[in-house]
Amino acid sequence: MSNPSELDAKILDDVADALIYADRSGTIMRWNRASTTLFGFTAAEALGQNLDLIIPEHLRPAHWKGFEAALASGAMKLAGRPTLTRALHKSERKLYIEMTFALVRDAGGAVQGSVAMARDVTERVERERAAKAAQNS
Repeated sequence: MSNPSELDAKILDDVADALIYADRSGTIMRWNRASTTLFGFTAAEALGQNLDLIIPEHLRPAHWKGFEAALASGAMKLAGRPTLTRALHKSERKLYIEMTFALVRDAGGAVQGSVAMARDVTERVERERAAKAAQNS
């Protein structure tokens, strides 16, 4: 693999965490193999779709408010810090995921979109909640 962009694509596809890149309109433009494993949608099903594909309906207003604010200001409140949130699996099962976000800029510094890395923490969250409930009963 002598082509650096081929190597970059291979690295992104092979990382363990889901990697999703969305353009300024919130359209999914990059969806790696781990995204398919986590969310159940193939790249063919996800690419070109809106991020609402994986955002539970009740969280969409807050997501889009934050997304628009980040694009407008060029800064993210959570940049680089993991946040726990909910997501939708293709099966309509709700997941707990931990995500980090970053803005993607072109060579001139203009924001082109946002990239997110995500991992499933559903089992951990449910275990912690069960332990807490057991303590409180």
